[in-house]
Amino acid sequence: MRLLIVEDEKRLALSLAKGLTAEGYAVDVVHDGREGLHRASESAYDLIVLDIMLPGMNGYRVCSALRAAGNEVPILMLTAKDGEYDEAEGLDTGADDYLTKPFSYVVLVARVKALLRRRGSAGASPVLTLGGLRMDTAARRVHLDGSEVTLTAKEFTVLEQLAVRAGEVVSKADILEHAWDFAYEGDPNIVEVYISALRRKLGAGLIKTVRGAGYRLEATR
Repeated sequence: MRLLIVEDEKRLALSLAKGLTAEGYAVDVVHDGREGLHRASESAYDLIVLDIMLPGMNGYRVCSALRAAGNEVPILMLTAKDGEYDEAEGLDTGADDYLTKPFSYVVLVARVKALLRRRGSAGASPVLTLGGLRMDTAARRVHLDGSEVTLTAKEFTVLEQLAVRAGEVVSKADILEHAWDFAYEGDPNIVEVYISALRRKLGAGLIKTVRGAGYRLEATR
């Protein structure tokens, strides 16, 4: 899943991005409200972590603008303010949750996961099943023919991109966009490394290579 952090405290933003990346998310970071609104409007995100006190445009206005445009992405607001009025104002603009600084990183991760689960329960099932493969995207667990398969956070994210589009060809660019962050400038062949790792763990026949186009997840059982 792809997250956007809009936070002008650069050390905090980068710390959150590092932690959430380790959790298996692709994370983009911007430090200005206007840039945050532009990025959120132009790209598809699964959740936005949005500070209130931002240069250019504050978080209230960013949230209001997104909701006015029909963008229903879950928004977790962050602020150094404290008080019922501030919380009510944040939620009134369309935010889904609210966290006051200083906060525990563990609590933030729990809130992020809860919002993503809530979004999943309102739409597609968090459990993806394809033949003998079963992926629980909420619990982040994978079973093959009834036996649990241990995947790294990034392996799970790559497999998830294939599973949600099972039977379709998913390009390397699509996988990079959703499994790595917006600013990734490394070797795009990193995708092949993770595909190879998944084949070793899940069997060579599950993920097919479509030459010149990408990869397709197929039911073989």
